[in-house]
Amino acid sequence: MIVSYVRQFEKLDLLLQDEVSEKIELLKHRSNHRALKAHKLHGQLKDCYSFSVNYRFRVVYEYLSQDEVVLLAIGDHEVYR
Repeated sequence: MIVSYVRQFEKLDLLLQDEVSEKIELLKHRSNHRALKAHKLHGQLKDCYSFSVNYRFRVVYEYLSQDEVVLLAIGDHEVYR
């Protein structure tokens, strides 16, 4: 899935890539998680979390440790399937 995130990110237009990068910087500080609408997922993705980039795009990630995450996927709501 990591390769999936990189490929998906590279397909985004440059402005959206910049916006995603800014949101990832915000994710580094737990105090920003509410503003990012970060939340735990359910079902098949029960070990993963998601945050909003904008009204359309989401990033799915998983914690490797308390201070480390791996970005798994980026996209619209189809990213959850």
